[in-house]
Amino acid sequence: MAEFEPRIVMFCCNWCSYAGADLAGVARLQYPTNTRVIRVMCSSRVQPTFILRALKEGADGVLVTGCHIGDCHYVDSNVHTKERMENVVDAMELLGLEGRVQLEWVSASEGPKFRETVTEFVEQIRALGPSPLRAE
Repeated sequence: MAEFEPRIVMFCCNWCSYAGADLAGVARLQYPTNTRVIRVMCSSRVQPTFILRALKEGADGVLVTGCHIGDCHYVDSNVHTKERMENVVDAMELLGLEGRVQLEWVSASEGPKFRETVTEFVEQIRALGPSPLRAE
């Protein structure tokens, strides 16, 4: 039997996290390729329904990344993201999907942190196994 390879959807803020992903790529830092990146202008743009839909459509985990608190290009929008994501993580626990949604702060200059964050999240989801929402 083949080893389980998780499907990860990652929402990246345009200004910091996406640039951090780009830096990781330019620096040729190796990280798992089973992550699909969706660029959003700000992490606060990620609605809980986006996360639920990603899980419903077959993602085993969802990673939301944004600018560090205090560095948001939209003043304090990432503070709203932090509050919203705390509620989303609580809801995931109630639904039996704990550990499948995570929020991380990654700046444009943190290519190695981007790689580490993605790698750790993929391993975390691999340990959890396939999402119970997966239709296969």
